[in-house]
Amino acid sequence: MGDEIWIIETTLPGDWIEAVVGDWSSQIVQIGLAACIQRSRITSVYKWENSLQSSDEWKIQIKTSTNKKNELVKYITSNHPYDIPEVNIWKASSTKEYTKWVEN
Repeated sequence: MGDEIWIIETTLPGDWIEAVVGDWSSQIVQIGLAACIQRSRITSVYKWENSLQSSDEWKIQIKTSTNKKNELVKYITSNHPYDIPEVNIWKASSTKEYTKWVEN
């Protein structure tokens, strides 16, 4: 066991109410693909279909283990409302205690 966890970040529609975002997030934790999910409201600026866009979104940051990372990415892409969901993945150093908690 190392001292590393995986962080996966995505966004959800800003017009989703807190309860819907909460259900989407809670499902991931309940089925055991993540130890922790944090969510917050953000404003995104991006180019879509040759037009500059700005929209409110939910930023979702998920902490998971090496063993669950690929299954979590598959789950997100299969259960995401966007045609092309943002899925950013990176490895993060952590404390031994937190890493152990995330892995369980």
